[in-house]
Amino acid sequence: MRHPVTRRTALGTIAALAGSAALPAGAETPLAVVATTGMIADAARVVGGPAAEVTALMGPGIDPHAYRQTRSDIARLTRADLVLWNGLFLEAQMEGFLLDLARKRPVVAVAETGVPAELLIGHDDYEARKDPHVWMDPALWVFVVRAVEAALAEARPDTALGFAGRSAAHVDELQTLSEYADDVLATVPEESRVLLSAHDAFNYFGRAHGYEVLGIQGISTESEAGLRRIEELVALLVQRRIGAVFVESSVSERNVRAVIEGAAAQGHEVRIGGELFSDAMGAPGSYEATYLGMIDHNVTTIARALGGRAPERGRLGKLAAGS
Repeated sequence: MRHPVTRRTALGTIAALAGSAALPAGAETPLAVVATTGMIADAARVVGGPAAEVTALMGPGIDPHAYRQTRSDIARLTRADLVLWNGLFLEAQMEGFLLDLARKRPVVAVAETGVPAELLIGHDDYEARKDPHVWMDPALWVFVVRAVEAALAEARPDTALGFAGRSAAHVDELQTLSEYADDVLATVPEESRVLLSAHDAFNYFGRAHGYEVLGIQGISTESEAGLRRIEELVALLVQRRIGAVFVESSVSERNVRAVIEGAAAQGHEVRIGGELFSDAMGAPGSYEATYLGMIDHNVTTIARALGGRAPERGRLGKLAAGS
């Protein structure tokens, strides 16, 4: 099910001016913003522009489910003007620290507070929790971008107009990305719309685009993949003649390899369709290190691996060769 994205084109025009404008008088020092994940840091950089200096705690290949704050992280977090985190139990090992810090500093769980509760998917492992991987659907990520905008504006009201302009322009880009995803993923034959990966990070993707999503582990990478689960998935791959599965940049591929080997033992060849960005983005400085590039990479890789049609270098021709 798709969720409509409201355009704010008048503010988008302002963004072209605000993005390169100097900080207003009295605001010469940018906000010191610390974000837990790369996806949230990217939103803060885009919306914050010159008024925000953003640090991400978790870089490429880092698993946020298992990440624990270091001494240097604690120093950054306690000195920050604003701390942004996902919430929804994504940063499970940091949650207690962040909730405690919120009593003393501006700390905002942008997904937990930004995305309407009725649009969240239940958590497989914890009855009272919700699936935290909302960034897998650009239409849902819009709510997070707007929550980031609101948090920045509250921290620095004198630059709120610039935040609003850049946020509106970014929302338009997310809408375009969402439309691209719809178009290329619809070219995959219906019987092949099965996405099997290391853990259940893609449920919002599956709901948005009509794909069956299968994770070897649960929503959290901390959950264990049992032998019975692997055997069930091997049987499914063989029975339905699924030819491609996916590894993830921030999760060990050991279990995916076990499924492939199990299928081979039953005479069915399964290949790795590509590496997907699930809980972390690409290498610093690359297109894939942006939210737009991360999702472009995933959508393009999935569509091409499962028999659909998508440009080899993605929506804008910016994907790394062989991605």
